[in-house]
Amino acid sequence: MTDAAALPGQPRGTVTSGRATARAVNVLAPNASAMTLDGTNTWLVSEPDSDLAVVIDPGPLDDVHLRAVIDTAERAGKRVALTLLTHGHPDHAEGAARFAELTRTNVRALDPALRLGDEGLAAGDVIRTGGLEMRVVPTPGHTSDSLCFHLPADRAVLTGDTILGRGSTVVAHPDGRLGDYLASLRRLRSLTVDDGVHVVLPGHGPVLDDAQGAVEFYLAHRAHRLAQVETAVENGHVTPEQVVAHVYADVDRSLWPAAQWSVRAQLEYLQDHGLIPGGSE
Repeated sequence: MTDAAALPGQPRGTVTSGRATARAVNVLAPNASAMTLDGTNTWLVSEPDSDLAVVIDPGPLDDVHLRAVIDTAERAGKRVALTLLTHGHPDHAEGAARFAELTRTNVRALDPALRLGDEGLAAGDVIRTGGLEMRVVPTPGHTSDSLCFHLPADRAVLTGDTILGRGSTVVAHPDGRLGDYLASLRRLRSLTVDDGVHVVLPGHGPVLDDAQGAVEFYLAHRAHRLAQVETAVENGHVTPEQVVAHVYADVDRSLWPAAQWSVRAQLEYLQDHGLIPGGSE
């Protein structure tokens, strides 16, 4: 068995519902799959001495799960006062409207189509609820509307799908763009270097206790994949399907359709930077 401390980001191991930091509790959704790993991590965040809580990513439209989130808050003597979304993919956001109905809360998101209430989310926003403070960090790339939430008091960042607790994330082309994603990873690296962030609370997979190590792994992984894709094109594999079959040959074939999104984003990036001829698709 591999020591978790030797893995990228130092994952804590088994993913379960429960407390991850002084202010963040995970309620794991029952939607495990190849794409969602152990399921969606719905985060319940609050100051320890407050009776108000914020929920990030209610997850799928599953009443049992949504009520479990509410029950978890109530058992801690807290009321859900606000719902936030890291991005609009269904495994994170599909249950938001129903959850807002159950909790009588607003939903704040970057994408206006996902909001319930008058307020959205934007770079530089500070969420303050019941003494809790979280800062909105724009991290487009996985999707154009992806956000992270910096929780300074816990030296943590909630990353949605921008950084996962295990493996790597998909750049969901054409909405997601690789150039944006690389810039977002560098933005997160600055949080680890300049703002003392140590802990990653991801949208899927285990908590990571080495945030800087996780970001550096992601940046290195992307550089490696780009080099592989560039070489594949030079060797005559010019369509996304051909590149995936060549570069991702050791990856479960059930993930190849998602890998094509990332490859399309990689091809676009390489073309934009003049590293391969245009029109490879």
